[in-house]
Amino acid sequence: MVTVILLLIIVAIVAIFSVQNAMPVAITFLFWKFEASLAIVIFLSVLAGMIAGAIIVSLIRIKPSGRKIT
Repeated sequence: MVTVILLLIIVAIVAIFSVQNAMPVAITFLFWKFEASLAIVIFLSVLAGMIAGAIIVSLIRIKPSGRKIT
């Protein structure tokens, strides 16, 4: 339950920060170039980081079994 509350607090802080920085910015990645709201860029960056972190934690928690196949 503490994790859910902490996650909601982080999302709220990111949302408030994003809304206050809603100016358009130019994004360049490899060969792509486009303009987007800074709020969207910040939110998507945090979302991608949270997903990557969750995947890494879940991979670390999976322990290989010690059984050998013969």
